[in-house]
Amino acid sequence: MALQYDNSYLGQLRKAVGKQKIIAIGARAIIQDKAGRVLFVRRSDNNAWAMPAGSIELNESILECLKREVKEETGLEVINAIVMAIYSEPRHSSVTAYGDPYQMFAVVFLVNEWQGTLLSKTDETTDASFFGMDELPEIPELYSETLEDLQTFNGQVILK
Repeated sequence: MALQYDNSYLGQLRKAVGKQKIIAIGARAIIQDKAGRVLFVRRSDNNAWAMPAGSIELNESILECLKREVKEETGLEVINAIVMAIYSEPRHSSVTAYGDPYQMFAVVFLVNEWQGTLLSKTDETTDASFFGMDELPEIPELYSETLEDLQTFNGQVILK
């Protein structure tokens, strides 16, 4: 079962700082099927399509965060992943589904080995599906940028 926002590190931090802008550190997964289609989940908090992702918790590594978030949102188990990009530019500032401002610091992983059965519905998602690049759902610009970076990724970490 997923950790409730109020009990999460970010939820606790938010209680302490109120509406002040914070830096939110998290992991994002690019998961492709054998046909090269990319996995997106429909979030239950804002109904938007997104890549599996989430914020790091205290006493957790960024890789543990990745594995936990993918499992919580998709039911899949990450076996192996490499860092593809780090996004930390202030232009990636936004607000959460709860209206709280933050600047993102995301480590984007290319998951190159995974196992399990994809769940279409979890505590955090209402749908999940693999999409070809020519049949993507409506996604935020950030994910379009991530997919562009995936196309040019040559094994060297992309820093933005």
